[in-house]
Amino acid sequence: MVHFVGAGSGAADLITVRGKGLLDEADVVIYAGSLVNPELLHSCKKDCEIHNSAVMTLEQVIQVMEKAEEEKKTTVRLHTGDPCLYGAIQEQMDLLEKKNIPYDYCPGVSSFCGAASALRAEYTLPQVSQSVVITRMAGRTPVPEKESIAKWAAHQATMVIFLSMGQLTELEQQLQEGGYQKDTPAAIVYKATWPEEQVFHCTVSTLEKTAKEHHITKTALIVVGRVLDTVYERSKLYDPGFTTGFRQGADSREEEKL
Repeated sequence: MVHFVGAGSGAADLITVRGKGLLDEADVVIYAGSLVNPELLHSCKKDCEIHNSAVMTLEQVIQVMEKAEEEKKTTVRLHTGDPCLYGAIQEQMDLLEKKNIPYDYCPGVSSFCGAASALRAEYTLPQVSQSVVITRMAGRTPVPEKESIAKWAAHQATMVIFLSMGQLTELEQQLQEGGYQKDTPAAIVYKATWPEEQVFHCTVSTLEKTAKEHHITKTALIVVGRVLDTVYERSKLYDPGFTTGFRQGADSREEEKL
C-alpha cells in the first residue's frame, strides 16, 4: 500500500494526526527533501527505508514503490503542505493505477493556510473579497494564457502566489496591468510556520524592492489583496439580528411581538 501524505506547511507538529500515524508505521518513506521538514522523519521506525525524492525522477520514485509493494511493505510518499497544490501527485497516482498498486491520500495543511496564520489574516472578508486565487507565474513550467496573473488580478480577489520569487519584476507589472493599484497591500511570507518564518508587508509596487532588501529569493509565498489592510463589514453569521438554522435573530423576535 502507498499512502500519499501531506506533511503540512513546515512546522513538524502541523502534520495531521492521521498523517503522523501513517508515517510512524511506514516501512518505506519517500519524502520531498527540498521542502519537507526533516524533523518529521525522526519518529520513523529504526529500520525504515528513507528516500529523498529531491534527487530522484518520477520513474525512480515509482520503482521504489513497486519494490516495496513486491516485498509487502507499506510506503509513505511524503509531500510538502497539501500535495493537491503543485505536488505532482496525479502522475504518480495514475502510474500506480496502471500497475494495480493500491494507494490512498491523506491531506495536509497547505502553506497558503500557514501564510494566513503568519499574517494573522482572513482571506475572505465581507464586502472586500470572498474568493482566493491560488496561482503562480509562468516559468519553466508554463501556465495557460487564460490563467495569467493579469487576468486573475482583474477579479480583485485575494491572491496567493506560489513559486514566483524569481520573477518579481514581471509579477508587479502583471498585477498592475490586471487592475491592482500600486498601493494595494501585499506581503511576502518566508517559510510560513517554520522556526525561521519571516513576514514582510509591502505593496504591489514594492514586492521586488522588499525581497531584495531582505534577501528573500525562494521558499516564500506572496499574498496580495485589500484583505491585508482595509475596513470590512461585520460577519452576518454572528450578527445579533441575523437568523440562522440554529439561532433566531433579535430583529425577527421583535417583529413577532408586533
